[in-house]
Amino acid sequence: MNTATARYAGHLRTEATHVASGNIIQTDAPTDNHGRGEAFSPTDLVCTALGSCMMTVMGIVADRHSLDLVDSTFAVMKHMSTEAPRRIAQINVTFTMPAALSPSDRSLLERTALTCPVTLSLHPDIKQNVMFEYK
Repeated sequence: MNTATARYAGHLRTEATHVASGNIIQTDAPTDNHGRGEAFSPTDLVCTALGSCMMTVMGIVADRHSLDLVDSTFAVMKHMSTEAPRRIAQINVTFTMPAALSPSDRSLLERTALTCPVTLSLHPDIKQNVMFEYK
């Protein structure tokens, strides 16, 4: 069974449907690449997927250890290459996590995040800078 189906909607936009749930996401080319920038670009989704995957696997481990990560957040900053070919050159991900986590729990969660499936799937030339803040 397919994971997703998608159609080109014109004007540099796509609509993708998650087969199992029916959820729909749209993409738009970024303004610096002929688009309107009115939705996530495909490369935005890749970078956001990195943060989401890291948060998800940390959530799995947190549940296993009865740790509360509710309301933890992350921010992603994408850096595109300045030379051809156009590609993602660097992804910065900054997590804001509960200050109440012990040093050993912090270490466990950080190690977990840094070995998520998306991290391990991205090309090694893409620099991944991951920061953890505890507030």
